[in-house]
Amino acid sequence: MPDRTTRRSPDPDPVDPPVPPPGVRLGLPATGTGSVAGWGRRVLGLVVDWIVATVVARAFLTGLGRDLGPLLVFFVMHLLLVSTIGMSIGHAVAGIVVRRLDGRPVGLALGALRALLLTLVIPAVVFDSDRRGLHDKVAAVVVVRR
Repeated sequence: MPDRTTRRSPDPDPVDPPVPPPGVRLGLPATGTGSVAGWGRRVLGLVVDWIVATVVARAFLTGLGRDLGPLLVFFVMHLLLVSTIGMSIGHAVAGIVVRRLDGRPVGLALGALRALLLTLVIPAVVFDSDRRGLHDKVAAVVVVRR
């Protein structure tokens, strides 16, 4: 009969379960088309969008619009393009697209909410293990590779 006074020592080298790649828990592939977009593609898309917004604002807006213009153009660009075709100009250059988790088009209401939160910046830098920023989670969308 085992001695009840002896205790089993904890496993000295516990193995954590493997963490699935981003998006797999959402039903997306781990790699390739339809997988969650990496940070490099996202940053490239953001830089391209910001350059386009700045050029448009400087060319067409004056006065107060000149200072806040790039932000306004960035918002409108994301609102219209992501809501309708699922990608901005920067997204197209980077080879990524925004899609809803249920597969339907983003649409105007969710696109507006996402664009507003993205323009505020703070929600975009708060993200989860599936690389979904707060702006993506609130709008129930994910950014994937094309």
